[in-house]
Amino acid sequence: MFDLGNWQEIFQTIGKNKLRTVLSGFTIAFAILIFTLLFGVGNGLQHTFEREFAKDSMLSIYIWGDKTTKPHKGLQSGRRIQLKNDDLAYLIEKFDDKMLGISPKIERRLQGVYKGEKNSYQVRAVYPSYQVLESAEIQSGRFINMLDLQNKSKVVAIGRMVEKDLFGLKSGMGKEIILGNFSYKVVGVFSDPGGDRDERFIYTPFTTFQQMYGNSDNVESFGLTYNPEMSVDEAIKFGSVIEKSLKEKHSVAPNDQRAIQVMNYAEGSRNVSNMMLGLNIIILVIGIGTLIAGIIGISNIMVYIVKERTKELGIRKALGATPRSIIGMIMMESILITALAGYIGLLTGTTILKGIGDSLEPYFIVNPSVENYVVVGATIVLIFAGTVAGYIPAQRAARIKPVVAMRED
Repeated sequence: MFDLGNWQEIFQTIGKNKLRTVLSGFTIAFAILIFTLLFGVGNGLQHTFEREFAKDSMLSIYIWGDKTTKPHKGLQSGRRIQLKNDDLAYLIEKFDDKMLGISPKIERRLQGVYKGEKNSYQVRAVYPSYQVLESAEIQSGRFINMLDLQNKSKVVAIGRMVEKDLFGLKSGMGKEIILGNFSYKVVGVFSDPGGDRDERFIYTPFTTFQQMYGNSDNVESFGLTYNPEMSVDEAIKFGSVIEKSLKEKHSVAPNDQRAIQVMNYAEGSRNVSNMMLGLNIIILVIGIGTLIAGIIGISNIMVYIVKERTKELGIRKALGATPRSIIGMIMMESILITALAGYIGLLTGTTILKGIGDSLEPYFIVNPSVENYVVVGATIVLIFAGTVAGYIPAQRAARIKPVVAMRED
């Protein structure tokens, strides 16, 4: 296998048949290139979905009211379903054992001011459990807590970009900012995997905001996280049970699809998983088809190579070469061409993916890349195919008698 004389002969043969070698290698390189690009684009789509879902907890369910579209129990359609504080108590009493946390929410867009700096921000009045829903990570200080809710404190936790806008390179911790017509103390700064947009939110205690803006018990929406031990199907069923219960409480027709809106991340997760499974199957089928085409190509070329060298192989046998040495030489040539071409195809594919990666984001393909083990596995398959492709015709040639081989034109 590592005989220097054999390798010198192999390289001499390759050097004398450059076109044949290039054609053999191109078949393999092209197969690996297409394989790499297909899986890279598929992974890019998956990264897009992962980034979108990273903005919020995957165990989230959001609930809000809308207008009824059907009459029910003597009530006309077109009623506005207004969620209230007693809906929070109702949900906790009925589903506490299935929830990790729940938070009401009121949201307003207000101008934030600190000294000469000002900007417009989305201010969310929530409970402490909302931090989990948004996957917010505290960088300094803290998030709002239950004591803030009890005391109706005028405090805020601001996003990293809010701090940058209003305070520049300085820390915003402990500073007073103006939101609307009221002053709030900054008690925490957070980052968010959702990026800059989600880091321009400001969070304040729900009770404070509810008292200051309307002094009512109205709630715009609820967000909750459910028990992670639930399966996807159980989580989807849980969301449906919540919707049904709130419809009964607010006298909404069971078949009214608008009055009580429920967005369950479990449904989105299942839909994305099904879509990615289908996409991966399609890519796998196309990729395998490409590899098969490469295998057929290298097999045909190796058959041609052996046939072309029949007379040469006959001379070698006449001079004392054993069938094993002839088979080994042809197989080593096949493996060398396949491995080198496969590496070139892999290198070209990964280079293209890196070069065009950023330009594909408008098409919802983020960081297109492919795991090395996938492509290496495909290359190993092709190398194995190259070995088989070389072995079968070489074995046939090794069985030819020298006299017969010498008569070949």
